[in-house]
Amino acid sequence: MKAKLIRVLIADDEEVMRLALADFFASDARFALVGTATDADSAAALARDLQPDVALLDVRMPGGGQAAAKAIAICSPTTKVIALSATDDRETVLQMIASGAMGYVVKGTDPNEILEAAARASIGQSTLSPDIAGGVVDAVARELHREIDAARLRAEGLARIERAIDLEGVGIYYQPIWSLRSRSIAGFEALARFSLEPQRTPDLWFVEAGVVGRVVELVSAVARLALAAEIPDQVFLAINLSPETILADRLGSILQGRIGRGVVIEVTEHSPVGDYPALAERLAEWRNGGVRLAVDDAGSGYASLRHILQLKPDIIKLDISLTRDIDKDAGRRALAAGFVAFAEASGATVVSEGIETRAELDTVIDMGVSLGQGYLLGRPARPETAFSEDLGPSWPG
Repeated sequence: MKAKLIRVLIADDEEVMRLALADFFASDARFALVGTATDADSAAALARDLQPDVALLDVRMPGGGQAAAKAIAICSPTTKVIALSATDDRETVLQMIASGAMGYVVKGTDPNEILEAAARASIGQSTLSPDIAGGVVDAVARELHREIDAARLRAEGLARIERAIDLEGVGIYYQPIWSLRSRSIAGFEALARFSLEPQRTPDLWFVEAGVVGRVVELVSAVARLALAAEIPDQVFLAINLSPETILADRLGSILQGRIGRGVVIEVTEHSPVGDYPALAERLAEWRNGGVRLAVDDAGSGYASLRHILQLKPDIIKLDISLTRDIDKDAGRRALAAGFVAFAEASGATVVSEGIETRAELDTVIDMGVSLGQGYLLGRPARPETAFSEDLGPSWPG
């Protein structure tokens, strides 16, 4: 029985090389040349229409050999791709292999070697020019090890975050927010604490949740746990929600149960806000029911200013970097005074975060800041301590 011909497509923008390759394959009875192309688009189109067994692609033709290889893998998945190059550049070899090529030959290679490379490719055998094979194999091995390590680290991270979503090793602490005028506790901010390994700050847990695509689930789980606590009726409870979580509306039913009971949503910045109108619309549904909105970290960057202007919050929280040493720094006082004036004009309330010294406390009081929060006024505590009249914090003497 007559052997089936190996159907070959050649794509090279150099006419002399293209014609020479065509002659090589025409002289060998094992092959049938089905077409030639001069750029990536025409190579992909011919491969789609002709479904060749083997395609030889010049790596530097117009459109690029990588693009052609990727397109052929989609439109003619049975076609075996061999990359052709004038050099043995290892980086190009790796790029072509990553794009789907199973062979790579240098154009100066003996014509018979190119023919044999095509024959081997047609039956699924990889081909690399001998002078570059060793280095490429080593490089590919290193790349595979990196990919395996990255996949392993991602799997480990996802497993950690899944445990956190299940609230394993997760607790909620409540830090008091004081009225600086009446010297009484006006509310509490709910703060997540993680006892899982590795030991690290809460913000890094939310960063990792974002990396593995589970930040909405983690923020929602933490917020549900925070809202489950029995908060004194006369104070508000502030919970931190990322924009993604707000838009996903994972907490709508729980918030409905808390309407009119002093819930404050603090918009956090685990990721940028891509659609302010949609975010404001979703928040409006909750705010119309009595939930208030706070923008965190005012004064720490442009993003927080955009939040304030776009979302028009009820509460503006001055970042700890603005409060720290405010008694000693005229620039900090000037910026904080600007927020206080803006709040008065817009009907918002200002909270100074991170108050740690009596001088800082006296300064923000003199400036007309309404609410204060920080270690001087009370550290985060478990609910049984935070909400106890006997054990809770008192005004610093």
